[in-house]
Amino acid sequence: MKALRSILCAAPLLAALAAQAQDVDSTPANPGPQALTGTLAKVHASGTVALAYRASSVPFSYLDARGQPIGYSIELCKSLVSAMETAVQRPLQIRWVPVTSATRMQAITSGQADLECGSTTSNLERQKTVAFSPTIFVAGTRLLVRKGGGIRDWRDLVNKKVAVTAGTTNEPVMRSLSQRLKIPMSIVVAPDHAQAFAQVADGAADAFATDDVLLYGLVAQTPGAAARLAVVGELLSYEPYAIMFRRGDPQLAKLVTDSMRLMARDGEIDRQYRRWFLQKLPGSGERLNLPMSAQLEAIVQSLAAAQVE
Repeated sequence: MKALRSILCAAPLLAALAAQAQDVDSTPANPGPQALTGTLAKVHASGTVALAYRASSVPFSYLDARGQPIGYSIELCKSLVSAMETAVQRPLQIRWVPVTSATRMQAITSGQADLECGSTTSNLERQKTVAFSPTIFVAGTRLLVRKGGGIRDWRDLVNKKVAVTAGTTNEPVMRSLSQRLKIPMSIVVAPDHAQAFAQVADGAADAFATDDVLLYGLVAQTPGAAARLAVVGELLSYEPYAIMFRRGDPQLAKLVTDSMRLMARDGEIDRQYRRWFLQKLPGSGERLNLPMSAQLEAIVQSLAAAQVE
């Protein structure tokens, strides 16, 4: 277990550095329309940028009472769209594309969406298929359980039914935990976070394993859930979130990285963080009350200090 903790503790820094070490060429930040390539050429021609969103990834990307996408990641993506408008020298209309954990990467690689604004972990395996912005949040796998159910951490999952969401990194984390530590458990794969959450709330599953911040968000958004459900256990993984876009697009990669550096420098990332993690959430009136982690603070400070070409 000591070795496991050492590996997990090193993971957030390694993942964050990997996400920020993408190859970005020296293309000017605001090339003229005739010099545009890749996604910027595409959105200049169409006047539209496609943003992928999640329906229940509170507070990153979810739907408000009117069915409109809102959240921390959504606001950061809107800032990137403003930067794209400057680069392509025309206004851009946002076209919203709903995705799930299982469909989000395909939406990007197929061109259906230009940016994915959700709660997606940037890791080395995924970076072989898609590109990522600098890290926007650091989370970790924990367990949602019913209060009084006798589950305090992963050691209590023997012969229990554990829900996970399809297409997430949490599923392999739990399968690996079960195999390595010889803990027999039944893994139930749900199509989205809301359905996995409902399985625990309804008693169909004993626990829901996903990123802790998403669990807190789901509890905050569900009336009465805080009295019945709890987030428990130590972190079983570290998950650095980032905004996803297509690989092989150096102009967009530079725009995203430079824009994130400027957002870190002028305080926009901090402002949006406080809005979505410390203030009352739109609609529910609940607060997550999650101060920025030391890991994310260090990442934002590093971004702010970096030179924008």
